[in-house]
Amino acid sequence: MPKKQGKTYELLTRGVEQVVPEEVAEGKLQSGKKLRVYLGIDPTGSKLHIGHSVPLRKLQAFADAGHEAIFLIGSFTAMIGDPTGKDAMRQPLTREQVEANFQTYKKQASSILDFSKVAIRYNHEWLEKLSSAEMLKMMSHFTVQQMLQRDMFKERMKHDEDLSPMEFMYPLMQAYDSVVLDVDAEIGGNDQLFNMLCGRKLQERYGKREKFVITTKLVEGLDGRKMSKTYDNCVYLDDEPNDMFGKLMSLQDDLVIKYFELCTDVAAAEINDIKRGLAAGDNPRNAKARLAREIVALYHGMPAARKAEKEFDSVFQSGARPTDIPKKKVSGKQKQADELLVALGLAQSRSEAKRLVLQGGVRVNDALVSDWKAKIDTTKGAVIQVGKRRFVEIS
Repeated sequence: MPKKQGKTYELLTRGVEQVVPEEVAEGKLQSGKKLRVYLGIDPTGSKLHIGHSVPLRKLQAFADAGHEAIFLIGSFTAMIGDPTGKDAMRQPLTREQVEANFQTYKKQASSILDFSKVAIRYNHEWLEKLSSAEMLKMMSHFTVQQMLQRDMFKERMKHDEDLSPMEFMYPLMQAYDSVVLDVDAEIGGNDQLFNMLCGRKLQERYGKREKFVITTKLVEGLDGRKMSKTYDNCVYLDDEPNDMFGKLMSLQDDLVIKYFELCTDVAAAEINDIKRGLAAGDNPRNAKARLAREIVALYHGMPAARKAEKEFDSVFQSGARPTDIPKKKVSGKQKQADELLVALGLAQSRSEAKRLVLQGGVRVNDALVSDWKAKIDTTKGAVIQVGKRRFVEIS
């Protein structure tokens, strides 16, 4: 590893799970040459959360260090669907679905990536043009046994679950991105190691540059489980300041230091001071307030972060309502509770809305709603509350 100081050291250590192979990475970075580095994301959903920010921030760090950075949109591979971490066959997406999802990706990613320094590429530009002969040539560099080393493939076969040929081909499609881009390095989550190493091998076989890969650490959700919409434990990059601040204040105490390291720009030495303080008995609330300020400031600016903190203290310490409740119109004089939550943007689906009601997290004008089928009067001025942080006033 490079000396334990400076930007070169942090490029290979902060937020990093693995560097493979380390000697290649160190040699390339110490050469002083401008490297070509890329991160690929498949637009299979519509929202990016703070877990996605870790590899995005690493890509921007390389760009800030003067390297050539590429943000690759998996406009073709998203239609296949990466099988990583999936225990059942994925349903392929249409081009229309992929394009609809992508519409929000650049806007959300721009809160981290400076697109004056980071180029955008789309892999349908080369993958959809591959001939049968070119596909067969690419496939000839791998064996079925090598591909079946993937844990999720092993598990599916063990449990007699379906595995589509498209999913089987996904690592090769991703690997071919590296060949076309001819990169020195690829960044990805730690669940992408197999795919990225396929790209390293394929670049070698095609006579391209020697690539090293950087896997970034996983960020757990607010409750310590996998960050997932299903668990309602995500901090989204486009969350409003008050919502983002409140969510982060609910973070499990044992994740505070990890969030500082992976999701903020706070210096490592200062993070170590916070860690020592917590070990010595400092109140975790103070560390979480600092963490929430730092993260909200990254995405909304420090004035918004300080305003959100003041609002949090007012609402959650004194029991007051927020001073600036968003207003939204709804049609009709009444709506079923689950339907109303979706209409107001307080739930993404009626199934999620039902779950929120059953968990006791929904109030109308401070009165608890216990039946998701209940008819709610959509009277102007009515305040709908979900959890402790989210309020909407009907206008």
